[in-house]
Amino acid sequence: MDLILWRHAEAEEAGALMPDLERRLTPQGEKQAKAVARWFGDHTPKHLTILASPALRTVQTAQALAQHFEIDESIGPGAETADLIAAAGWPEGSSSVLLVGHQPVLGRLAALLLSGHEADWTIRKGALWWFSGRTRSGENQTVLRAVIAPDLL
Repeated sequence: MDLILWRHAEAEEAGALMPDLERRLTPQGEKQAKAVARWFGDHTPKHLTILASPALRTVQTAQALAQHFEIDESIGPGAETADLIAAAGWPEGSSSVLLVGHQPVLGRLAALLLSGHEADWTIRKGALWWFSGRTRSGENQTVLRAVIAPDLL
């Protein structure tokens, strides 16, 4: 199974007049999302399920892919790593899953997958981290396949 974590691209700052869930991508964020979506379009795994947080900025980021996606309340702001693991069906799932979400939970999940412990790792805005689960010699392993940052594309 592949698990791909994509942090939403750069968004407007929250303010007293703008609820967090309504924050839109900035023009820079739109460029970031499109750049990563172009790269991902060339590398999209078969049988991919795309889940996005209900926040507008994650929906706009996912829309850059021009593929079907579902909004999943359980991966929205304030989600815990267990929520993301459950939504993705990691590691037992049979298909690849792309989660479009938020910090700090994406970074905490990346830390858990690679080190076995949650930690406050940072995933940059618009960046995509791609993990694969595999079994070798009877041992489950997590492999980091790619980290794609929009400023490097």
